[in-house]
Amino acid sequence: MTGWLVAGAALLAVLGAVFYSRWRTARLLARLDEMLAAAMDGSFTEQRFDESRLSALESRLAQYLAASSVSAQNLQAQKDQISALVSDISHQTRTPVANLQLYAQLLAEQPLGPEGRACAETIETQAQKLQSLIEALVKTSRLESGVLALHPAPGELAPMAERAAAQYAPKAAAKGLSLTVGPAAGSAVFDPKWTEEALCNLLDNAVKYTPAGGAVTVSVQVYELFAAVRVRDTGPGIPEEEQAKIFGRFYRSPAAYQTEGVGIGLYLARQIAAGQGGYLKVESVPGAGSTFSLYLPREG
Repeated sequence: MTGWLVAGAALLAVLGAVFYSRWRTARLLARLDEMLAAAMDGSFTEQRFDESRLSALESRLAQYLAASSVSAQNLQAQKDQISALVSDISHQTRTPVANLQLYAQLLAEQPLGPEGRACAETIETQAQKLQSLIEALVKTSRLESGVLALHPAPGELAPMAERAAAQYAPKAAAKGLSLTVGPAAGSAVFDPKWTEEALCNLLDNAVKYTPAGGAVTVSVQVYELFAAVRVRDTGPGIPEEEQAKIFGRFYRSPAAYQTEGVGIGLYLARQIAAGQGGYLKVESVPGAGSTFSLYLPREG
C-alpha cells in the first residue's frame, strides 16, 4: 500500500512539473507576443515590462526592442529636422529665385546681341531648373517625413489620366510628338492629387526623352488586385543595368547628361506609389522605347 502511495505521489509530482513547465512556456510566449505587439504599434516602453520580473530571454528581447524604439525615435527626429531644413531653404530662396526669373525675362527683352541673348536664356533656364529642384525636394522630404499624408480613396482613373496628358500636350506638340490617351477605363484606390503628380513625372520623362516624330501613350490596364497606369514612349530605351538605378534620388544616366532634368522625378513617383500600397515598374529595350507602369491597389 505504501508503495502505491509513493508511486502516486511521484506521478502527481511529475504531472505537476509538466503542467508547471507548460504554464511557464505559455506565459513566456504570451509575454514575448505582447512585447512584439507593443513594438509593432509603437507603444513599447521599458516601464511596461519590468526587467526584474522577466526571464533571461524576455530581458534580452526587452533590451533589443527598447534600443530599436530609441533608434526609430532618433530616425524620425532626423527626418523632421531635414524636412524643416528643406522647408526653410525653400522659403528663403523663393524670392531670390523669382527675382532671377524676372530679371532674366527683362534682360531678354532688351536689345542684345546673340551672345547676350544666349546668356539671358541660360539664366532663365537655370533659374527655372533651380525652382523645380527646390519644389521637388520639398515634396519628397514632406512625403518621407509624413508631413504630407496621402489620402487614397476609390475612384476612376480615366479623368486623372486625361488631366495629366492635357498638361503635357502643348509640350509634346511643340516637340512634334504624338501624345494620346488609350483605353483608360478602370478604378483603383488612390490619392488623385499625388497620383496625378506621379503620372506627370512619368509623362515629363517620356516627352523629354522621346525624339521628334515619336509617340507617347497613356493607358490603364486592370488586373484582379491592381490597376496599372502605363506611360509608353518610343524613346531610346534604358539599358538593363540601369533600370534599377533610375529610381534612385538624383540619378542621371550618363547618356542623358545633356538632357534637362534633376533626376528626382522617378524617385518621387515611386515614393507616391509606395505610399499608397502600390509600386512603379519599368520595362525597356534599348532602341525600342520604355513603358513605365504605376500600379495602384484596387481595394484599400
